[in-house]
Amino acid sequence: MKFEIKDTNWKRYNLFWYYINNLRNVISMTCDIDITGFLNYAKHNGYRFYPCFMWAVSNIINAHDEFKLGWNDKNQVGVYEIIHPYFAHFYKEDEQCVLLVAEYNDDLEIFHKNFVSVLKKYKDYRAFDFKDVPANTFNVSCLPWVHYKSFDIHVFDDGKYLAPVVTWGKFSQNNERILIPLSFNIHHAAADGYHLSRFFIELQEMMNKFY
Repeated sequence: MKFEIKDTNWKRYNLFWYYINNLRNVISMTCDIDITGFLNYAKHNGYRFYPCFMWAVSNIINAHDEFKLGWNDKNQVGVYEIIHPYFAHFYKEDEQCVLLVAEYNDDLEIFHKNFVSVLKKYKDYRAFDFKDVPANTFNVSCLPWVHYKSFDIHVFDDGKYLAPVVTWGKFSQNNERILIPLSFNIHHAAADGYHLSRFFIELQEMMNKFY
């Protein structure tokens, strides 16, 4: 697992450490994403939408260093070469969820197989039973029961959690378009509003390619 330490040559170095040392806060954004073509593509190919959209989100996240920041055991900040989704899966029968890691791959078909495989392997696990969580992960979950306007989740650690926290909600129909609310939360030390905006723009551009 490659981890590049960020030193004083990093263009965000001073701003990053200002936030870490003086102003630890999280910024959040929620936007509707048009998934019409992408949803049809997933259905046509016999894929489950949850891992497909997880792959799309992971693809954009892995394209930008600000979303792949973390800490090593010497408390040094750095960027991972790749970051994998640490996702929540809900079981309706007992109203519990499990948190598992799906290994990211640029190829959607391979990632979908990874997702299905890990879900099958740990089908009897619940909550945090899964122990082999690598450091290079970001959090993903879904609230498929509500098409919400905003959603925030905050990590109450020592204020140094840098990975993105991504959540999406229920589909809604808008004329012939299918929209899904997507929320993105991240430490302000890692990213600014510009970076969040770029994430949403690039994700929508990816979705548009499936029309």
